[in-house]
Amino acid sequence: MDSIEFKLDREHVQLNNLLKLTGLAGSGGAGKALVSAGGVTVDGAPESRKTAKIKIGQVVRCGDTEIRVVAT
Repeated sequence: MDSIEFKLDREHVQLNNLLKLTGLAGSGGAGKALVSAGGVTVDGAPESRKTAKIKIGQVVRCGDTEIRVVAT
């Protein structure tokens, strides 16, 4: 499994934008499509909200990639 450490410099980032910013989706719309397809989990639970607020300390998984959200 690949692992990405995403440094968050604000209170939260929307899930679809996180997928875009980490390169797992080519755009915010593509990020929404990944979430709609059911391929994304947040802290181990399936996430269906495309614009869920992801905060520091959370772990997002998409396919074989894990994104750990950390403070800057």
